[in-house]
Amino acid sequence: MSSLAGSFSLLIKKDFMVSLQNISYAHPNKEVLFSHIDLIINNSDKIAVIGNNGVGKSSLLKIIAGYLPVLSGIVSVEATPYYVPQAYGQYNHLTIAQALGIEHTLNALNAILAGDASASNFEVLGDDWNIEERCSEVLNSWGLPNFQMHQRLSSLSGGQKAKIFLAGVTLNQPELLLLDEPGNHLDKAGRSMLYDLISSYSKSLVVVSHDRSLLDLLPKIGELSASGIKIYGGNYRFYVEQKDIEQQSLDQAIHTNEKALRKAKEKEREANQRQQKLDARGKGKQTQAGVSRIMMNTLRNKAEKSTSKTQQVHAEKTRDLSHELHALRASRPDLDKIKFDFNAAVMHQGKMLFRASGINFSYTSGNLWNQDLSLEIYSGERIALSGDNGSGKTTLLKIIRGSLQPSSGEVFIAPARTVYIDQEYSLINDDLNVYQQAELFNTGTLPEHEIKIRLARFLFDADDWAKPCNVLSGGERMRLLLCCMVIDIHAPDLIILDEPTNNIDIKNIQILSRVINDYRGTLIVVSHDELFLEEVDVQRFITMPSAATVK
Repeated sequence: MSSLAGSFSLLIKKDFMVSLQNISYAHPNKEVLFSHIDLIINNSDKIAVIGNNGVGKSSLLKIIAGYLPVLSGIVSVEATPYYVPQAYGQYNHLTIAQALGIEHTLNALNAILAGDASASNFEVLGDDWNIEERCSEVLNSWGLPNFQMHQRLSSLSGGQKAKIFLAGVTLNQPELLLLDEPGNHLDKAGRSMLYDLISSYSKSLVVVSHDRSLLDLLPKIGELSASGIKIYGGNYRFYVEQKDIEQQSLDQAIHTNEKALRKAKEKEREANQRQQKLDARGKGKQTQAGVSRIMMNTLRNKAEKSTSKTQQVHAEKTRDLSHELHALRASRPDLDKIKFDFNAAVMHQGKMLFRASGINFSYTSGNLWNQDLSLEIYSGERIALSGDNGSGKTTLLKIIRGSLQPSSGEVFIAPARTVYIDQEYSLINDDLNVYQQAELFNTGTLPEHEIKIRLARFLFDADDWAKPCNVLSGGERMRLLLCCMVIDIHAPDLIILDEPTNNIDIKNIQILSRVINDYRGTLIVVSHDELFLEEVDVQRFITMPSAATVK
């Protein structure tokens, strides 16, 4: 009977593409990353997975892809996934053909054209006789013309590697597509193509991303935490609206609990005072009435027991309310716990910080820019520097900072305190621990406890102070660096942010936005995150297209 039922079940077409049932995952060191995850992804579902850094979003994708085993639970995947990773270094040994997943097909075609008409070659090739033309067409569409199929990924830039893997999506049209931070290395044009791919994709898709413009394209949001995944039936804007409603409800619960706790403490104090008065009055009457010492002790013991019981009832109620309030406050979003207090920049508004007149820079193969650049930057400006990958944005930033001299033209750089923040937050010294890093920026006379108070304001509690900086996540490095800048008595005159949102989650992007908005000095940002640029109130754009024209 069971055999017949099993055979019958194989004939039933399953509606889901992925089913995760009560799965848990632990790191090799046995530390549990998440547990009790239940998730169903139906055919043609498109869902984004978001959550704080370190919660396990990438691990969840790798479990679905079949690269990681679960600690417990059941994983069912009904199609071979096409997985686009977040980092590409481990794939440097692959050729472009191998990365695209077409090496065997190309080999079979070339063998047949060379005269090897074996059945195995025809079986591998199938009907895909135009595979070379399709590859060329797809690579051209992703801005990768004239690439050779035998070329190693190690010879490509990060953006080019990302486009190779995304071109593989167009080429293979998988039933299940898994994307892990696909926009990290893409320029504006590349992101636009990625958005088009996601919008038009008609099969099952799971995306891990902190790009809020991308998240708005997806009809479901899954918020991953250590204890589960919560699905919101709408895009990112809908998710934000729902979180706002949840936050309002939480704020109301905290307010109600605070009010109840104050009332309970007041009743406890009044009850204690009333009991003390009754005890004192009763003792006086007993003395006047000549009650014996034995009887007075008996009456006193009864009164003390009654008082103790009353006090215990009130104390328990107060304690329960206090614990509940603590739990409610602990559940508040981290963003609401952080306090910002940037020191004011001292440079007056409108002072010229930088002027470039007809500059260019030469590498080994001639000038970087087809046209010499001229521009001026004044204090108080908020500027976004944009352009395609390879257009020389990083080179220009180095010239603005004075760490690189142009090959031609003239520059003027005013004396100013400049802080350069790259996407790795490399101003953090990995040889130090969290407290030592903060102390490094203590240019004033802050005592130790004041530094620790500021660390706590940026979500570094006592358990974190001795943590080595080299184990911090991208978001933690960002928060620590911002905390250091707040500790420094001298605020920078100029902050340069170079792709600051690439390696941090949405929560930390919001923290960064708020801190930068509290900063009143000059800001230059390189970022493809248009929403972030809007949030930090960028007012001027310097565009560097491949022709290197600055507007």
